[in-house]
Amino acid sequence: MSSSLRKPRAPFMYTNAVYWPNYRVYNGDTPGQLNYGCINRVYYAFASVTADGGVFLSDEWADAGAPCDGVHGALGSLMHLKQRYPHLKVVLSIGGGDSAETFPIVASNAVLRDKFGRSARGLIEASGLDGIDVVWEYPCTPEQGNDFLALVAAIRIHLPEDRYLLTAALPAAKPVLQNIDLRQAAEYLDTLNLTAYDFFGQWTLKSGHHAQLYSTNKDEPSGDLAVRHLLASGVPGRMILLGIPLFGRSFLHVAGPGHKNRGVGGSDGTIEYSQLPRKGTREQVDRRAIAAQCVGADGGFVTYDNPETVQVKATYCKQKGLGGLFYWSAPSDAKESKRSLITAGFKAFHSS
Repeated sequence: MSSSLRKPRAPFMYTNAVYWPNYRVYNGDTPGQLNYGCINRVYYAFASVTADGGVFLSDEWADAGAPCDGVHGALGSLMHLKQRYPHLKVVLSIGGGDSAETFPIVASNAVLRDKFGRSARGLIEASGLDGIDVVWEYPCTPEQGNDFLALVAAIRIHLPEDRYLLTAALPAAKPVLQNIDLRQAAEYLDTLNLTAYDFFGQWTLKSGHHAQLYSTNKDEPSGDLAVRHLLASGVPGRMILLGIPLFGRSFLHVAGPGHKNRGVGGSDGTIEYSQLPRKGTREQVDRRAIAAQCVGADGGFVTYDNPETVQVKATYCKQKGLGGLFYWSAPSDAKESKRSLITAGFKAFHSS
């Protein structure tokens, strides 16, 4: 494509990143449906890791075979979009929930860590990607925390920082974060994606806001508590992306947070943001916690983010000197610009 036909570079002062899961191809979603005027990084999820340290694409049809935006595969579409949008970085996300048993094996062995780094480098070079994102859910002990550190150190050897991005996703949960020497991890990583959601769900005894920025009592987790822990641990603010869920969590038979969990609605307790608020309900914002909700219909109490809460979170990122926001996952965003959380975050970052 000639340079005269390229879109102008978007003026990104902050990172506004999205995850794009490959299985969404089967729902009829494609990367080309997104507005790249508001997005400067895509995490393509998920590649798989084997117990011998190998990294490979997890779904050959979705990644490189399915008709998608006029090319083959969702990954092929993103590579094509990179040519059209010079500001766009595409990063291969490796792991996710399916790799919870594999990462501890690979990360605990020096030979396997090296193979992981070599394999990841080969895959991203062959695909034309800009780096990798490690999604180990999650290093659960101090020993695994040390192994996580050794893994990212080994990967960095094969992915020099002047050429490739190396990022990692970690939960906004102190019991996990305290297993890792975060200051040392920051020496190897370009970005830490803080998954500041799923604080409450079908696994918790009580209902609660699942992505609240602020805790409303001392026993609750929140995005702010995790950010302050990272900053106090020596992680530079510009490395931190605050996670925004593009889904809500449902609690049936209750009208708000703090009630006994009596079951969940939606799909395993989740409802896509594009389907919120539920028909016949009224959207409200808890301005103390910074969380949106609707109550009634088939979802009961549904807790989520909306454009107002995302604007507050983007302003919070500015105030704390953070690097920006990321969203899980892009296909679940509202199609209308005025309801889009990705658009809301971008506009908040780039307004005076």
